[in-house]
Amino acid sequence: MKTSLSLLFCALLATGAQAAAPAAEQFFQTTQLDHVSLSPKGGYVAAVAALPKGESALLVRDTRDLSKFKVIVKTSDQQVISAVHWVNENRIGFTFKNLRIEFEGNLDEMAADRDGSNLTHLISGNWEHNRESTGSMIKARVLTADYAFFDVAHDGSDDILVEKYSWNNIDSTPDRSYLFRLNTRTRQLSEVLDRSLPDSVQDWLTDARDLPRVGTARRQGRCTSFYRAALGAPWQELDSGECFGGRNFTPLFFDGDDTLYVRASHKGYGALFRYDLKAMKMADAPFISLPGFDFEGAPEIDIPSGRLLGIHLQTDAGVTHWFHPQLKAEQARIDALLPGTTNTIRCAADCLATPVLLVAASSDRQPTHYVIYQRASGTLVSMGSEHPDIDAAQMGLRDFHRYRARDGRSIPAYVTLPPGPASGPRPAVVLVHGGPNVRGTYWDWDAEAQFLATRGYVVIQPEFRGGTGFGADHFNAGLKQWGMAMQDDLADAAQWAVKQGWADPKRIAIMGASYGGYATLMGLIKEPQLFRCGVEWAGVTDIGLRFSSPHSDASREVLNYSLRTLIGDPDKDAELFRKYSPLVRAAELKQPLLMAHGAEDKRVTLEHATRFHDAVQQHNKNVEFITYPNEGHGWRHEDNRIAFWRRVETFLDKNLKQAD
Repeated sequence: MKTSLSLLFCALLATGAQAAAPAAEQFFQTTQLDHVSLSPKGGYVAAVAALPKGESALLVRDTRDLSKFKVIVKTSDQQVISAVHWVNENRIGFTFKNLRIEFEGNLDEMAADRDGSNLTHLISGNWEHNRESTGSMIKARVLTADYAFFDVAHDGSDDILVEKYSWNNIDSTPDRSYLFRLNTRTRQLSEVLDRSLPDSVQDWLTDARDLPRVGTARRQGRCTSFYRAALGAPWQELDSGECFGGRNFTPLFFDGDDTLYVRASHKGYGALFRYDLKAMKMADAPFISLPGFDFEGAPEIDIPSGRLLGIHLQTDAGVTHWFHPQLKAEQARIDALLPGTTNTIRCAADCLATPVLLVAASSDRQPTHYVIYQRASGTLVSMGSEHPDIDAAQMGLRDFHRYRARDGRSIPAYVTLPPGPASGPRPAVVLVHGGPNVRGTYWDWDAEAQFLATRGYVVIQPEFRGGTGFGADHFNAGLKQWGMAMQDDLADAAQWAVKQGWADPKRIAIMGASYGGYATLMGLIKEPQLFRCGVEWAGVTDIGLRFSSPHSDASREVLNYSLRTLIGDPDKDAELFRKYSPLVRAAELKQPLLMAHGAEDKRVTLEHATRFHDAVQQHNKNVEFITYPNEGHGWRHEDNRIAFWRRVETFLDKNLKQAD
């Protein structure tokens, strides 16, 4: 049905206010509509739709009439489609992930015509499959699991680009890769690189003709980018520096005029620059800079012309900067029809000529809703929502703030307040992101934060020092600060929320996963008067074990260089590691604690959880511990996600909400 969707969303807001708080299933069930993408000429739209009993289906709809569709493939309850990519207007590729196997990889690559015919198995995720047939000797058979999808060819052919990984004799993760071109009908494999490429390249950048032109290698703590002018031309060095140094030079994309765009430092922040490949020189002034934020964005390029049409940007919230007047005008018309949401236009490859645009409409309170915009009529057609059972009126308001840490540093944070009026300070949760050297969150609908907010908790998500997205100084201030200044930022966030009148100082919890799990344990140990209880999952419990665990997936490069730069040296900083490792100080943790870990976790091995649990329960009987035998570093399975968050709700209700 065609409609002005602003009326629909207003109706949802008006009718949902009296409903009961949504159940955990509505937040943590498998996304009901995912991987939505337009065909290159916009005649069709693909999407993965959830089915009952944990299954899903890849559908292709006609954009002229969305009621017309074909089911390309269905999954079992132990498979997910993790990616969808149009090869051309008639052929579509997709990637299966086997949920029975938790290590990275095990990805099966398939392709089919848009009517479901001519299904071809391209890459087997089974490491035992065709073990004897590896490398460039494979010309027309199913490729082995050391290959993976890289990108589609943009020339209208049936070809894709695939990346072949290679390993050294020590690490479980690959240390270099190589690109090939693969026909999705014949499985014919052909080379797109000569063998004179630089060593240790792990990241490739292709130009508008799908030729690999830039490669970035990581070796002994240095990141080096190489460039070549054409196929067969010699490789030249573009830039080389410490991977976590100040310049942060990163090649990002080419346009059709053979202009390279890179991210590099400008006044302490990452900005987008043009790079002159003939002069081998970066422009003096940035193409885009965002005061207070590092550049983070994705280009929209019209493939036939190669023209850069616009860039989707992230600052405190998402926004699109359009360079093309047609797209700029269409953005304004769509925003007028859908007020109150961030409306991200996702172009097809032939963006300027397609009859439709795909719009992803979202906000802090509304999960992404997909809409087809008919250019000729200016009308919108709803496709559906990622989480259709979520009522925006029941969600909490979410805002971006900055607070002062104890040393005066400005720390960004997102705060989600419970829905409805407040009669006074409410119980609060400091929700700590993992990484930790990443950006934590955005002004989007956040399932974890909104779930907690609908249960009556103020949710504070600090972008503590050491994270990315907020400048080099903010990042560098977190180097080797596990348990120290990074940890203080979290306590300061809680105290700031108290001063704002949001948080009850006697009812504050801390929780998080991975590094957030580490920070939860250290927060309970260092600030027992502030944090009343905690929830941690997949958490690091001993810094030294991060370096010494024989079952970890960390490579020699990560252990010998990256982690030593970010966290510290296990020999030189051994005393600091002991002082700020929760395992060593487990006897100090007296508050209620909920722990959870996946038995197949290779990033932070199960040993972290079992050793800490054994130590802490000797002095604290109010500790709950859950092990998920079929999970890795996080919860892939819907039933585990729902069960875990129900457990979290019960734990917080008992130990925080009802506490004196």
